[in-house]
Amino acid sequence: MAIAKVSHSAQPTYDVIIIGAGVCGIYMLHRALELGLNAIVLETGHGPGGTWYWNRYPGARFDSESYSYGYSFSKELLAEWDWSEHFAAQPETLRYLNHVVERFRLRDHMRFDSQVEGAEFIDASNQWRVRLVGGEVFTTRFLITAIGMLSAATLPHYEGMDTFQGESFHTYYWPQRGLNLAGAKVGVVGTGATAVQLIPEVAKEAGHLTVFQRRPNWCAPLHNGPIDAETMRQIKNQYEEIFDRCAQTPGGFLHGPDYRDCDALSAAEKQHFWEELYRSSGFRKWLGNFVKVLIKADANAEYSDFIANKIRQRLNDPQTATKLIPTDHGFGTRRVPLETQYYEAFNRDTVELVDLNETPITRVTALGIQTTARDHPFDIIVYATGFDAITGSFDRIAFEGLNGKTLREKWQAGPRTLLGLQTAGFPNLLTLAGPQSASVGTNFPRGIEDAVDWTADLLSYMRAHELHRVEATEAAEDEWTELVRESYDGMLLSDVKSWFNGYNSNVPGHDGDRYLVYFGGAPEYRQRLAAIAANDYEGFRLSKH
Repeated sequence: MAIAKVSHSAQPTYDVIIIGAGVCGIYMLHRALELGLNAIVLETGHGPGGTWYWNRYPGARFDSESYSYGYSFSKELLAEWDWSEHFAAQPETLRYLNHVVERFRLRDHMRFDSQVEGAEFIDASNQWRVRLVGGEVFTTRFLITAIGMLSAATLPHYEGMDTFQGESFHTYYWPQRGLNLAGAKVGVVGTGATAVQLIPEVAKEAGHLTVFQRRPNWCAPLHNGPIDAETMRQIKNQYEEIFDRCAQTPGGFLHGPDYRDCDALSAAEKQHFWEELYRSSGFRKWLGNFVKVLIKADANAEYSDFIANKIRQRLNDPQTATKLIPTDHGFGTRRVPLETQYYEAFNRDTVELVDLNETPITRVTALGIQTTARDHPFDIIVYATGFDAITGSFDRIAFEGLNGKTLREKWQAGPRTLLGLQTAGFPNLLTLAGPQSASVGTNFPRGIEDAVDWTADLLSYMRAHELHRVEATEAAEDEWTELVRESYDGMLLSDVKSWFNGYNSNVPGHDGDRYLVYFGGAPEYRQRLAAIAANDYEGFRLSKH
């Protein structure tokens, strides 16, 4: 592979174009530049950070421990960066990512305010022609996506949304200038993971907050806290152990499952263990639980009852508690939102919960939201209505592969990939953190480091062997897609409507039965990556032409 020169013509030519300057794109750029490749990142936003650039809503923060989330590839970076909290807030995380960009001199290879509209594979030259909104065109040998699994925000479809005279927006587009909530009448639509972080913060400032809930989620306390200098010193001394631990767990988190047979324990022993879990921080109360809680309905029901009782204890009004306790799914069968004083927010006289199952929204008016019961006047409406997960960000770019077929057309009934990294018919397109990869179901940086390192090794291998084209074979793709489907078998989450299986009521056709995540676990996925690379990239067709 010849290293391309930067062209000053209308179509600059690169070895690698990376779409997205988030956690994944930053690291991929670093590895590409290490290889001596002519690489650039194209980013829609005004700066790097990805999800941590866009999600500026009050309360946005990690739900995995800060020191397990940061990059592990540089000992110098680990030594020099101090985290201030066990679960860092968005501003600190954005500072960290900007620090990484500056430290490794990546900014000059990033182009911001550059939204990719479409990309077309040129079969004759083994190149991708990438088109930006506005018409500018780039060409590249390899096109690599780092576009985020939760970056395609979705809005509900209420009549009159465009007539509201106050401020309204999706949480993903929270105003960068900030927002004065003091004394305001605020409506929040949704009670998912974002809303669970947002609502307690808004409740502190707003004159009145109305929360519109369609379906409650099981939430658990984050139990965050500051990190003092001595604790940070100890963390730095333990980084090798921390990342080794993450590498061993199925989800890439510090918390791994408890393999004891909970049926063999007494009720008192289980209660003691669950009390300990509930007092712990982070995802341990979800991912550190008995394995059977996520695969056996009776064990899950027992733990769900335990959590339900905790929720009731934290709320003053029994009727509100009943509305906030899910009845359509068990604890942990969706991704569990971690919260700080979420339930206590509803104890405030200034916070009202509207159950949309009882009184649905009929329309948005110039002054607020109308339900079947009454009008709710607002100064601000916030839509915390989630994302078209994983495939949504791909659908918004017109990727055109061989014979004019688009990626959206191919994935219309659900994605088909090899390792989540490539899809047949789209040579030289590498989909980091794509559907059916392990990274979208794990502690994200741990997963993407594996995918990026594998991709960098592939590019190095191809250069050494003077290969210019790589494409997943259909047979290998069929095998992997079936393996992904099988990874859902036996898990309670497979029967629950969530973004894990492609459900989104705000997106037509996304009614479930779309296998988006590989649930075989990060260690097994890592072994597969290594085995395929060791066998000259078995399942991928590599060629010089």
